[in-house]
Amino acid sequence: MSERQWVLNASPLILLGKAGHIGLLEALCSEMVIPAAVAAEVRAGPRWDAGQDWLQSRAQAYVRHIEQVDPLVRAWDLGAGESEVLTWARRNPGCEAILDDRAARDCAIALGIPVRGTLGVVLAAKREGLIPCVQPIFQRLQDAGLRIAPGVLDTALSLAGERET
Repeated sequence: MSERQWVLNASPLILLGKAGHIGLLEALCSEMVIPAAVAAEVRAGPRWDAGQDWLQSRAQAYVRHIEQVDPLVRAWDLGAGESEVLTWARRNPGCEAILDDRAARDCAIALGIPVRGTLGVVLAAKREGLIPCVQPIFQRLQDAGLRIAPGVLDTALSLAGERET
């Protein structure tokens, strides 16, 4: 297991659950945080959701309450979950924000917060030998609702060595 420290937003958790690969989260990092606003967003989803089941059964210990959103993050007017993810990452150097939302990613980059999306989680799993290939997982993520621009998908497949450049 890596020494990665991750703070998770709802979409990676939900999408990896729907794709049947939520276990990658625990396998890839040594410390994981799920802000309370993210947990609430996941719990508000359909009861049959695999991400919700994982949160209720295994991940409750990862939930943390964020008392106050960082003013610099608040200025970006993001959702509650994204704001708490970025606040946690900003207050805990070395912690990487795991989120897909474009505006939240832009905020993270502007504030110097390390950020990785769901595709980046899957790429890390391949690099560490936890999965043999990314392409079928990327397809399951798309089937689960992840919108991936064709250029981003091509780049990710190239990084995984599964598409010629």
